[in-house]
Formats: sequence, structure tokens, C-alpha cells
Amino acid sequence: MKKIRRTTIAELLGNAEKYVGTEVDVKGWVRTRRGNKHVQFVALNDGTTIKTLQIVFDLEKFSDEQLKAVTTGSSIHVQGELVASQGKGQSVEVQAAELEVYGTANPEKFPLQKKGHSLEFLREIAHLRPRTNYFSSVLRIRHALAYAVHKFFNDKGFYYFHTPLITASDCEGAGAMFQVTTLNLEDLPKGEDGKVDYSADFFGKQASLTVSGQLEGELGATALGCIYTFGPTFRAENSNTPRHLSEFWMIEPEMAFYEIEDNMDLAEEFIKYCISYALEHCADDIAFLAEHFDKELPERLKFVIENDFVRLPYTEGIKILEQSGKKFEFPVYWGVDLASEHERYLVEEHFKKPVILTDYPKEIKAFYMKLNEDGKTVRAMDVLFPKIGEIIGGSQREESLEKLEKRVNELGLTGMDWYLDTRRFGTVPHSGFGLGFERLVLFVTGMQNIRDVIPFPRYPNNCEY
Repeated sequence: MKKIRRTTIAELLGNAEKYVGTEVDVKGWVRTRRGNKHVQFVALNDGTTIKTLQIVFDLEKFSDEQLKAVTTGSSIHVQGELVASQGKGQSVEVQAAELEVYGTANPEKFPLQKKGHSLEFLREIAHLRPRTNYFSSVLRIRHALAYAVHKFFNDKGFYYFHTPLITASDCEGAGAMFQVTTLNLEDLPKGEDGKVDYSADFFGKQASLTVSGQLEGELGATALGCIYTFGPTFRAENSNTPRHLSEFWMIEPEMAFYEIEDNMDLAEEFIKYCISYALEHCADDIAFLAEHFDKELPERLKFVIENDFVRLPYTEGIKILEQSGKKFEFPVYWGVDLASEHERYLVEEHFKKPVILTDYPKEIKAFYMKLNEDGKTVRAMDVLFPKIGEIIGGSQREESLEKLEKRVNELGLTGMDWYLDTRRFGTVPHSGFGLGFERLVLFVTGMQNIRDVIPFPRYPNNCEY
């Protein structure tokens, strides 16, 4: 083959007028092949776009033997002229002059045929599902959203702060953490009390995978002003639901000198920015997913961008739920940790807008949240979305050493001296929030199960690949 610089399909289709009449070099995977005894048409995709590029093989130039390996799933390299297409379904096509087959795919064994496949089936072959239109779209949108996260915070002067994945503290106090150890599990060292002796472990103490980078993020904020973390976190809860993963990515900004109102403003601006970015840069993929999964998706995304979020105290939210006349699966009363059905009622039926719920009872929130003057509630804020429920959780953090120490002692937390030092030495009002990245991807793609918006999902009894 001639030495011609490869051009991606996204580039060719996006700038067709520039390339029509020129010789091009394309590489990709065969989606379909059809034709007759005179000509064969191959739909080629290289992952850069949801669209395919039609390759036309004139059978006077290519023999059956040459085209024998060009089947669904095979990878090929083609050179030829890009011309205006005479057929329906595409504006341009490549008249093939040269062909090289990189990898074959036995059509009888290749799992991804032209017929439709259920999402449940595709989860069983997660190593191949990125090649489908569904998941290539989701993964391109996921990439765009990840880039939007970094761009948003960078443009606002935040610093990207790396927090540890291995920790000796439990941010949430939940205890559902994955333990990290080098001890021989078949011969654990024991102390005189019969308990495991962790002094013999790698770190000399019990260690786990992190559930959140927030506490360490606060350390960064009290030095750099405004930081954000964006990395994997882990929860060992035995949750088999469409909204939970055992390994997922979290975005956690922490801001010195921000109070709760500033925190809410930032959260609303941030999430609107990410959705707007996806609408602008992933229009083809969103349109495809809307056509095949959720026809209301584009309008729902625009709805979030175009509406101010309602800001509602928890106590008022409880009254609305109690007076709704709706029969909920889980009971509603002051002090309850709201279920998804309660959150979605407020968003989808009562206000018909995204809601930021504030001032939760302290008993159902984390120890680090700032206590309100009533002594019963804390300056928490949860952003509630249609179809999702809670998508962001955050708060103003308690800056008072005395109040924070009291709360730590009430809950019996240990090993927190390093965290309390931020209140001992130059404490300031500060706030932050956490956004589960997969929940954002779930909302923007319209997918129904969170296992379908991460390349290799981790959940109870599943740790493949």
C-alpha cells in the first residue's frame, strides 16, 4: 500500500467537502457487508463516531478470495478515493483501491451480529460490548463529561488534587469498606486477645480502599483554597440495584471560605456546564441513544439546563410529601432518610424542576457537616434530579473544633487527629460536595442501569476482566 496518512471516519464525515475527490486511508472494524455479484458494500466504523463510512468494493478489482475475510467484526485497512455517494443513507463513500485485512472474525462465532442484543447479554461479554453502537456512544459521552469536569474546574481556578486510594480512615462511618492486606488469610497472626494483629501487616495497621477523597480534599482546600478530586472510590455494600456499583468514580470539590449558599451555586453551575458540554459535543451519540432508548432524553437534558433549581429545606420537603396523598413504598416522617421515590416525587411531580434539598436532620448525615443554630439540623445539600434522585450530596463543613470534637466523640470515631488539626490551626468556613460520576453519565445517556455506563462494572459476585 502507498504511504498515505490515515484519516479518521469522524474527520472524513465532518469535513467531507475537504476530502471529496482525494485518495484517503481508513482503518476500522466491519459492521456489516452486503451486495451482489458486481459490487460489495461494507459499513466501516473506527470508534471515532457513531456513524459508519461506506466502503465500495468493485468485484472487477477484488476477487471473492480477497473479500472472504471481510466479515462482521473483522478489522481492515482500505485506501481509495472519497466520492459523493449515489445511494441513500450516506453522503460520501470510499471507492476501494487497496485492501489489507488486519484481523478476521469468524462469522459463526463472533457474538456481535447485526441482530439486536439485550443489555443483560452484553454485560456478560463486557470485553466486546464497547464495539456496539450503544456502548461506543456511552463511552464517548463518558469521555466528554470527564473532560468537561476538568475544564470546568480548571477554568474556575481550582487545583486538581490527588487523594489516596488506600486509607486507614472511613469517611462515611459506614464500615462497608474493602480491606487491603498482605497477610496470609489462611494463617492470620493473632494477638493475646484473639484478634488479628495488624502490626504484622504491610502498613502496620488495618487499611482499606477509600470510600471518598473528601477528608483529604479538605486538607488541600485549607492550603490551596479551592481543589477538586476525581478518582475511583469503593463501597463494599451488598447492593444489587440499578443505581449502585462497588467501584465507581467520584468528583469531590472542596472550597475554603465557601458557605452553603456558595456551595449550592457552584453545584448548580457545575452540573449545568457538564450537561451543556455533552449536548454540544456529543449530539450524534445523544440522538442515537434517544432514538433507541429514551426519546425524551434531549428535552430532559435541556430542561435541567434551562431551569433554576428549587432550593427547599428538608422540613418543608417532608410536609409536601406527607400532604401529597401519594402512597409511597417507604413511610415519610421527619427524620427519615429520603428514598429515591420521595426525591423523584419532589422533582418530577411536585416542582417539575431539579431540587436542592437542604438542612437535613443531623442524625442521618455525616459527622463533619456544620450544625445549624437549631441544634437538630445540619447545613447539608442534596441535588435531586429527574429519573435519578440524588445526584450530588454535599454540605458546609463544621469549622468549629469544639463542635467537631463533640460529634467525633459521640460517634466513637478514632484516628481523626490529623483531620481535627485543620480546625486547630487556622480553621475557616469551608464547603464541598460529591458527585458520583456514573450517575451523571447515567443521566446524560438515558441508560437505565448504572452497570451500563462504566466499561467494566464491579458489583456483588462480579469481578470479571
